[in-house]
Amino acid sequence: MAEQIGYEKIEHIIFQQNKAEKAMLEEFHSGNYTLENPLVKYNAYLVNPLSAVILFNTEKETAITVRVLGKTKEATISHTFPKAKEHVLPILDLYSDYENTVEIEAYRSQKTTIKINVPDVYNGEKVINYMKTTAEYLQDNLIFVSPAGEKLSSAFDFNGDPRWHMTIPCVFDLKRLKNGNLIIGSSRLVKMPYYMSGIYEMSLVGKIYKEYRVPGGYHHDEFELPDGNLLSLTEDLRTDTVEDMCVMINRETGEIMKTWDYKDYLDPDKVGKSGSWTDADWFHNNAVWYDENTNSLTFSGRHIDSMCNIDYDTGKLNWIIGDPEMWPEEYQKYFFTPVGDGEFDWQYEQHANVILPDGDVMCFDNGHFRSKVPEKRILNKDNFSRGVRYRINTDDMTIKQIWQYGKERSQEFYSQYICNVEYYGEGHYMVHSGGIQYYGDDASEEFAAMMQDDPMVRTRSITVEVLDDEVMLELEVKGNFYRAEKLKLYHDQDNLPLGDGVSTGHMGVTKEFDTIIPAEPCGEELPYVYEASINEEPDRFTFKATFESGQLVMLMLEQGEEQHGYYISTAKTKFAALCCGTFIEKDARNITCSVNKYGLKGTYDVRVVVDDKKYETGIQITC
Repeated sequence: MAEQIGYEKIEHIIFQQNKAEKAMLEEFHSGNYTLENPLVKYNAYLVNPLSAVILFNTEKETAITVRVLGKTKEATISHTFPKAKEHVLPILDLYSDYENTVEIEAYRSQKTTIKINVPDVYNGEKVINYMKTTAEYLQDNLIFVSPAGEKLSSAFDFNGDPRWHMTIPCVFDLKRLKNGNLIIGSSRLVKMPYYMSGIYEMSLVGKIYKEYRVPGGYHHDEFELPDGNLLSLTEDLRTDTVEDMCVMINRETGEIMKTWDYKDYLDPDKVGKSGSWTDADWFHNNAVWYDENTNSLTFSGRHIDSMCNIDYDTGKLNWIIGDPEMWPEEYQKYFFTPVGDGEFDWQYEQHANVILPDGDVMCFDNGHFRSKVPEKRILNKDNFSRGVRYRINTDDMTIKQIWQYGKERSQEFYSQYICNVEYYGEGHYMVHSGGIQYYGDDASEEFAAMMQDDPMVRTRSITVEVLDDEVMLELEVKGNFYRAEKLKLYHDQDNLPLGDGVSTGHMGVTKEFDTIIPAEPCGEELPYVYEASINEEPDRFTFKATFESGQLVMLMLEQGEEQHGYYISTAKTKFAALCCGTFIEKDARNITCSVNKYGLKGTYDVRVVVDDKKYETGIQITC
């Protein structure tokens, strides 16, 4: 290996977990662990430091109740596992920077108390500003928030204490599957700014059962269909547009079963553009919802200020919710006409569309610009964001505004990006304004992720739950968080399911540049000044380096006469939308380029073209 180029072989987190689990079970099976003397493995799966696994045997089949004692009586969390002789129990709800007391009690029998010391997983940082609710309201639920910036996923109890935390950057939406596991975006970035390898299915203790790799990368949202298969938002890496496709993933094999390309039902050149629209990011899909009652899909298009509903089978456009201004005549028949005497506002650059059981449609109305007409657009400090519920009639194409929360709070609740709403029942909602960004005293016009070191920037996230128009919960967390969910940590489950986690599907062929930059090999290694490194994984490798703005750079894979060229832009990027700033570099000169091994075969020399020279790295990649 070259001395001037850093190289590291990275083991996938799933393989790391498989090894850790095998070692844990080997230790368990080789010892005599009983209820009185159990085996305790803190953070057994390496990614949730507020968890543990406890293992022991009992002579007879018996149910086991686990209690994690709270700092207050009301904060104690308990769960009873079904009867068994071999017990492998996930322990959740541990406190950070605390000696946790855990009780393990056999059904109508003996009880053992153990202590689990947990370090300060937040390194002294206070992660919330406040939690306003009661134990009676929130009970043993937690409020989960998933990342949109440097901070990672956490979940908070009614006291505002974090009781669940991830140490890897799993980003975008977090949902609970019917089997009790979570699905969330993977921790592996395949393309800036936030396109991930796919989706993780994982337990709350942190064990990843499957990675569903997606050929175009995953972003923003996913959805479990009634038959258990998964919808994932993606894009076609071979085209020049982004965030305008959805795929259905086979839950067992990871195979792509169906694809919806939004250019099949909308013409990108004719849509009514939001203020953030670009040629490449013309739709900016941030949510998907399947409605079983109509066998249809609803997509939220931030950059067209609209929610679009299509037929699941044919892909035919059914309707559009949004301001019809600036849309051509051919699309007007798909829009709704507001009716009724109540207050009504269209939503703009919305997120997180939800179809309710009665057919009503909810979303988070970010309100960015709050007009499709450039001359009428307003500044963020004069704007508002809100959760909103609309009632639509598809026979006469009319729409009413049924409910909203947030408009009355003006800029203090304003988020120009991200956020979500949740429906719990009639009159019972969550509204999560996760992208609140201030510059000085007013709402920022720029994304905070692009101004990370500016002391004038302040970010926060406010999550509100409303029951019959009364605020029952309000949580303010430092930093921006993509979405919030209310979940219990324990789901009706047996012992922790064991066995090797797997990666399914593939990430597709990485797009190559049309033309190879002409440069003759100079026989020199890439100079130290570029601070280059390569991390290799089983299915891809990632090149990182530092270049000055305007330099001409191409990453090369060469095998004899076979050449593959991957152009690396060194221009400073201004994002019209940045729904996840987790991977944004503070130094704009730092670049990251990932190349999937899929579609490549053999052993390749890695070389780098910089301006007019082709440098050696001394590194070979085998695909």
